[in-house]
Amino acid sequence: MTFDQLKHRLDLYEKLMRLDKPIGTLLLLWPTLWALWLATHGQPHPLLIWIFVLGTVLMRSAGCVINDWADRDFDPHVERTKDRPLAARQVSPREALILVVVLLLCSFLLIIPILKDVWWLAIIAVFLAASYPFTKRFFALPQAYLGIAFGFGIPMAFAAASGEVGHLGWTLLVANIFWALAYDTEYAMVDRDDDLKIGIRTAAITFGRYDVLVVMLCYAAMLGILAVVGWQLRFGAFYFAGLAAAAALAAYHWTLIRDRSREGCFAAFRHNNWFGFAIFAGLVGELNLRPLLAS
Repeated sequence: MTFDQLKHRLDLYEKLMRLDKPIGTLLLLWPTLWALWLATHGQPHPLLIWIFVLGTVLMRSAGCVINDWADRDFDPHVERTKDRPLAARQVSPREALILVVVLLLCSFLLIIPILKDVWWLAIIAVFLAASYPFTKRFFALPQAYLGIAFGFGIPMAFAAASGEVGHLGWTLLVANIFWALAYDTEYAMVDRDDDLKIGIRTAAITFGRYDVLVVMLCYAAMLGILAVVGWQLRFGAFYFAGLAAAAALAAYHWTLIRDRSREGCFAAFRHNNWFGFAIFAGLVGELNLRPLLAS
């Protein structure tokens, strides 16, 4: 194999892992960082941060490959996915499975230094990531299942940082399920027409003409849960300013999705990176800046 051929294969693998589209990694990363900061009262160990950041990249990449392998016969019929390497037959299913194994092995090596309790949670996380693509065949709300899969870094982060998940960790996971329902329904609204033709189940199809309303209710439920968490932990202005900023961003998303255009719905989905960042910034302000200002 020549250098140019090798470079071409690596480019295809990069696209298969969606490394050229980091939004999915960021949507996985923000809840994990929320959990790390909350579990350590704003003082996570640098090693833990690096393990979970790299683990997020690896697990999201593995999830993308598994998803495309599972959907390899569907994706050629969807406008947005027809040019993906597996759909375009540029990468073989066998190559994809080998790549998944390599990514999962690298992920496992990352968590070896962490408490063994996290290992069991990691096994569950792998199962969730591997099974999610198949839920679209029979489950009316696969986006809810995705919320669990995308949020499983939360209990893992709590277990790694404090030795237990606790009520707070599971509450954050529930909040993340509502967030995933919101942003992935926006994502599903982009492909609604194609998904109806090929028989894929999505929240956008299940909710029908109430899709925009349900998206906004999911944002409200997620922010409401986080507001209760903040009240219970006696957080102050920084934290609630972060939630207020996230609420303003959710209102902006309504302006993007209300006419259900492909472009607007996809823009709203991508914009959720800033939603997650706003909440994280509020946590950093509350747990790291507020004590400095008070001293």
